[in-house]
Amino acid sequence: MAIRVFHQDTPDRKLPMISSDAGLIVWPGNGAETAPMVQVNMEPGEANVVHSHAESEDAIYFLEGKGSIEDATHGVVHEFEAGQVAFVPPGVEHAVAANRGVRVRSIGGPAPTDYAMLERMGIEVE
Repeated sequence: MAIRVFHQDTPDRKLPMISSDAGLIVWPGNGAETAPMVQVNMEPGEANVVHSHAESEDAIYFLEGKGSIEDATHGVVHEFEAGQVAFVPPGVEHAVAANRGVRVRSIGGPAPTDYAMLERMGIEVE
C-alpha cells in the first residue's frame, strides 16, 4: 500500500455518538488497521456519551478551545485546553465536554481500532 493523504474536513464516516461534527479520517475502511484518527468539533455545551474502549488506548490532542474530560471509572474530571493531550487507558469510561464556554476541536482516537465501537455505531468495515 502506498502513502495516502487525508484532510480532517472530509472524514470518511460521521460519528454522531462522539459529537454532531465528528468523523473517521483514517480507519480500517481506508486502510489503517492500528492507527486510526478521528476529528471532533464540539460546540459550547456539547459532550459525548460516556464510553470506553475495551482493548484500545485513546489519545486525544486538543487543537482548539478548552473543556473537560470525565474519567467516569475513577470519578475524576480533568480540565484541558488547546495544546494538551488526554490519554485514556483501555477500559476506562470517559467523556469529553466543551463545557467551558468555547468550541473544542480535537484529533486522535483509540488504537488499535475499536471494532466493537464501530459495530455499535452501525459502521461496517469491509
